Amino acid sequence: MKRLLCMLGAAVVFASVGLSAAHAWSLEEAAKDYKGTEVKVIFLDRPGYRAAIKMLPEFEQKTGIKVSYEIVPYENTREKEVLDFSAQGDLAIALVDLVWIGEFAESGWIVPIADIQKKFPKLIEPDLDEKDFFPLLLNAFGSWNNVVYGLPFDNYSGLLYYNKAMLKAAGFDSPPETWDQLLNDYAPKLTKDGKYAFALQSRRGETQSCDSFMRFIWPWGGSLLDAKFKSNLMNPKTQEGLEFREKLMKYMPPLIVDFDHNEAVNALAQGQVAMITEWSAFYSTLADPKTSKIVNDLGVAPEPKGPDGRKPALGGFSLCVTTQVDDKRKGAAWLFIQWVTSKAKAKEYVENGGVSGRQSTYMDKDFVAKYPFVPPMVESWQQGVPEFRPRFAEWPQLSDIVAEWGTKMMDGQATVKQASAEIGKRVEDTLKKAGYYDGKKTLAQ
Repeated sequence: MKRLLCMLGAAVVFASVGLSAAHAWSLEEAAKDYKGTEVKVIFLDRPGYRAAIKMLPEFEQKTGIKVSYEIVPYENTREKEVLDFSAQGDLAIALVDLVWIGEFAESGWIVPIADIQKKFPKLIEPDLDEKDFFPLLLNAFGSWNNVVYGLPFDNYSGLLYYNKAMLKAAGFDSPPETWDQLLNDYAPKLTKDGKYAFALQSRRGETQSCDSFMRFIWPWGGSLLDAKFKSNLMNPKTQEGLEFREKLMKYMPPLIVDFDHNEAVNALAQGQVAMITEWSAFYSTLADPKTSKIVNDLGVAPEPKGPDGRKPALGGFSLCVTTQVDDKRKGAAWLFIQWVTSKAKAKEYVENGGVSGRQSTYMDKDFVAKYPFVPPMVESWQQGVPEFRPRFAEWPQLSDIVAEWGTKMMDGQATVKQASAEIGKRVEDTLKKAGYYDGKKTLAQ
């Protein structure tokens, strides 16, 4: 009798396991009702997007969902998306820069993930695990006023990339630890024979306002605004950082104000410059023998320290479901966003050239050892680097102001003080009209 009872018990257990396995969540099962649906998204011509494109056939084969992407230059992306939203177009997935999310959320263009979970519970992967994303990234890229709208997709930390051979030929066995060392010790010895010590991506637009202008404020202890949202550009520390950028320009290639990311990365890859400060996402380009001549001499280090410490740039994007499309495309869009940012696909995404925002991706020491850019990047995310650009919904307007006068500062049309004063005045005018000085609006958390 005891044996019979044990056998019956075992049968119940195995039946339960089989039933559970039969009903386990799967992408194929979740996507059944969405087969044949097409969703549209805008991608950039950057490594993380090329990685997603490589992975895309698997998703489309498993789900029957068609993901149509258009590759657009970064500087045109926000405008193109806003025009689509304003015209109630057909973009189902929004690509959202960390400084656009306030505008997109407050305009009602993107759907909170909680609403997706409530409306489409069967589409939510049990191992979604939002807490696995670095908190800094989920907050900066995917959240607005404590509401999560998107999942971190293309994730950046500023790093110093350098040519080991050029540094060694100039007498250096390691990269500069501080910006002062880079300017005073390294730059003079590395700028010769038509080659330059440093390239700073500075093209007018978000590249100028973030990657160039703001990069030389925080490490010096300055900021664009003070605690009351007033301009802090005339602060001596801020002025010192911007003046430093002017001094460094004589060690950069001519027409540096026309350099975007691709030009800066290519200058290092072709051996034209010895060092650049660039996003972690560009490691795969610099380490690819098809695009880089310095693969064997490529070095990666944290961004140099300024007088106020090491404060590398922070940047990146999230993917969000748009409000303008029907439920069919909303569900299909969510399935793609969830899949491409998932734990299960994270390592493959990195292997294809992307940068995952999931903490679990970097727990495997053998995996991390393959990618020298990972340790300094993860360290900066764990420490909580400052958000280089204030997360105002009005940032696009502020960025235009900074980009215009930051460029004039670099090309000699205005002095550092003149341009700083003009930026400060125009930024305050914009924020005043938005209601930040009368208590109607506050900075998002």
